[in-house]
Amino acid sequence: MNAVDATTTGTAVPKRRPWLGLGVPGTLGLLVLLAWLVVAAVAPWCVPSSALDIGALPVFAPPQAGHWLGADYLGRDMLARVLTGARYTVGVALVAAVLASAIGTALALLAAVSGGLLDAVLSRGMDTLISIPSKLFALIMVAAFGASVPLLVVTAALIYVPGAYRIARALAINIATLDYVVVARTRGESRVYLMLHEVLPNILSPMLVDLGLRFVYVVLLLASLSFLGLGAPPSAADWGTLVRENLGVLWQSGMAVVAPALAIASLTMAVNLVVDALPGRAARRAVR
Repeated sequence: MNAVDATTTGTAVPKRRPWLGLGVPGTLGLLVLLAWLVVAAVAPWCVPSSALDIGALPVFAPPQAGHWLGADYLGRDMLARVLTGARYTVGVALVAAVLASAIGTALALLAAVSGGLLDAVLSRGMDTLISIPSKLFALIMVAAFGASVPLLVVTAALIYVPGAYRIARALAINIATLDYVVVARTRGESRVYLMLHEVLPNILSPMLVDLGLRFVYVVLLLASLSFLGLGAPPSAADWGTLVRENLGVLWQSGMAVVAPALAIASLTMAVNLVVDALPGRAARRAVR
């Protein structure tokens, strides 16, 4: 239908939205997010090992051709370190966020479908866990078991399971009282069937939005721990570690600090832009 036909018939022509319906900011955020995911996946195999050797460059060498971000406090190429650090920052945050969201959603579905004592026990347990400050809980875990990548994943997942549970349960409780779920329950369907076929499809969109927010929270938590020296070990340095290592000489080699800080900022801003453009954002705000 062209413009003349629309005017004649009185039918409005729907406006075309940008790619995937995310709008311009959402599409831009998605491109940045995909770029960092690609970097995290391929950087360890594409970055030459010589660029990470101690003394490969003069200590805190300024940006120059071939070494666009200069060098760090041990003479290692900063661009190579930022690219390889994406593997731990993005990878650990993504795995931890997926675990937190999956576990929280599964427990919320079970609580909503079961109700009664099980719902009360799970809800009170999550309320207890969420009352512990996240950084304090992480500090206790690291002090007790030592810093390692698997421990960081488990710790971050445990910290954010209660938040995912509360969001998913608030959504699932409303769905579980609808007529078609009551009918399915009446005809004898199992709890697993009700969870996976009746409730989950109707809360999936807002939970994907919540997953994006959990990812941002985990990135910031890991960066904070690394900045305090309690994050990934030196052999698995993430962006927060890079900031901490070079912060003392910010006046001498600003790019060694600014580059990983900008990487953290670009990643979190990209995810927020995508999350704000997703259709489940409004539903999540309604149950916060």
